Amino acid sequence: MANPQSQSQCFENPPTLNPSSGHGTVVENLGGLKAYTVGSPESKLAVLLAADAFGFEAPNLRKLADKVAAAGYFVVVPDFFHGDPYIPEKVSVPTWLQAHDAAKGYEEAKPIVEALKSTGISAIGAAGFCWGAKVVAELAKSEDIKAAVMLHPSYVTAKDIKEINVPLAVLGAEIDRTSPPSLLKEFEKILSTKPEVSMFHFLLAKAAL
Repeated sequence: MANPQSQSQCFENPPTLNPSSGHGTVVENLGGLKAYTVGSPESKLAVLLAADAFGFEAPNLRKLADKVAAAGYFVVVPDFFHGDPYIPEKVSVPTWLQAHDAAKGYEEAKPIVEALKSTGISAIGAAGFCWGAKVVAELAKSEDIKAAVMLHPSYVTAKDIKEINVPLAVLGAEIDRTSPPSLLKEFEKILSTKPEVSMFHFLLAKAAL
């Protein structure tokens, strides 16, 4: 369970959610969850995108999914929040986090991975934003995915990084309170001792992603 007192900047500047945004479609049941999907169903390569706290209806997230799909991937953005994304006017961050544990998100991601494999997809990668990075960290500890990307990660710990078994890229932010540069450097140091895990250069942006 994430520490509610360690509030990430990902909970700031909420977008205007739009369930009809993007070029893809919403599937009502993919591995037990509603999901935004885009890309050729004939592709053998898939990417699972785990949203930040604002969920799978965020227009910029769907635009990114569309761009990844245009590169030849079948992209899935699951609704891990079951129609209950973080909305500041409705709920506090600690209360919302208590109802949406990333560990539960990981458990719900596994049937989606299996559903994708059952369609003939041969390789799956995953990218997670803020809250979603913790879901991806858990996936990356198993053989469920082939590569992982964490963007502006929240609640990912050094212990998580020690257990990751797939190629990993981390894109952090220079002013991130939850995953500051000092923590990302610790991640990098840990991965440097794991030659079996390919590590991409960590990127520190001057503004939150």
